[in-house]
Amino acid sequence: MDEVLLRSLTPGVLAVLVRRGADFAAAEDAVQDALVEAVRVWPAEPPRDAKGWLVTVAWRKFLDAARADTARRRREDLVDEEPAPGPAPTTDDTLQLYFLCAHPSLTPSSAVALTLRAVGGLTTRQIAQAYLVPEATMAQRISRAKRTVSGIRFDQPGDVATVLRVLYLVFNEGYSGDVDLAAEAIRLTRQLAAAIDHPEVSGLLALMLLHHARRAARTASDGSLVTLAEQDRGLWDTAMIAEGVGILQAALVRDRLGEFQAQAAIAALHADAPVAGETDWVQIVEWYDELVRLTDSPVVRLNRAVAVGEADGPRAGLAALAELDDSIPRHTAVAAYLHERDGDIALAARLYAEAAHQAPNLAERAHLTRQAARLNARL
Repeated sequence: MDEVLLRSLTPGVLAVLVRRGADFAAAEDAVQDALVEAVRVWPAEPPRDAKGWLVTVAWRKFLDAARADTARRRREDLVDEEPAPGPAPTTDDTLQLYFLCAHPSLTPSSAVALTLRAVGGLTTRQIAQAYLVPEATMAQRISRAKRTVSGIRFDQPGDVATVLRVLYLVFNEGYSGDVDLAAEAIRLTRQLAAAIDHPEVSGLLALMLLHHARRAARTASDGSLVTLAEQDRGLWDTAMIAEGVGILQAALVRDRLGEFQAQAAIAALHADAPVAGETDWVQIVEWYDELVRLTDSPVVRLNRAVAVGEADGPRAGLAALAELDDSIPRHTAVAAYLHERDGDIALAARLYAEAAHQAPNLAERAHLTRQAARLNARL
């Protein structure tokens, strides 16, 4: 049984059912039933048109459930409308599923879970493992999300920016359990890029590829974090970098700059430097200025302070940092780094220790603790 094929067909089949009038929750249940039937039947009797087979079986499953549910009279009108078996429609409604799963009425975590289930074709167990939560908890989250979007019209225009943010959230979850969410996000974004011609979709895909290309160099053999400046650039995936840069360049020439394109441009400048010392920090600051103009995000301003510290010296970086609220996540870690570069080792050591207590995960906490210990050993 080709699990990759089933996962790739799932969103299109679900979209057909919703387009025909099934509410999202009922359609998703019917598609899951059809997938179970496919696993049982296909090894002995593989269909000529896999998607058409799944659409036919899923629609029948939906109608069976509708007939059994006498309380839902609205669905009874659909019983006499069963299309004859045949090739699946050529219209690809997958894009609408992205918009539905990224509906503003959903919380970010629910939108991500529903996207992975409906568009990504992952099981509830796989999503739960990726998020390190009990399967029952994830099942409840997905069920609530399905109920939320069930009454939403399928033909309403969607917000591309919201879809892209959900996909970026998926990407930033990285790897956990038996599902590589970073790779899954790239797969889904490629799918979205094939369905919609939008420079920011290309920008996000380029950004993901450029970040993912450095993955093998991000951790040492003992699992500890390796900073960008200290990474072995020989471990970077040059083919993936080249693909990301090519996609970015094609997006930038359209002169419709967005935040993901700007972030990808920064990542490309890092990837272009053969060694950390040759990084074009002046250009990176210019791109951060564009990002500030586009988003005015405190996190972007924090990253800009680091870039200013590299381009114009640590004192300039500290001056930029002084303009920001010190409650921004990782503000203390940035202050520690800039004070170390400025030569104030004692203050930097203390700030690294403080930043370790504020770290959002164990790997980052361990890294910052090591930085504090390294500086304390010099005092």
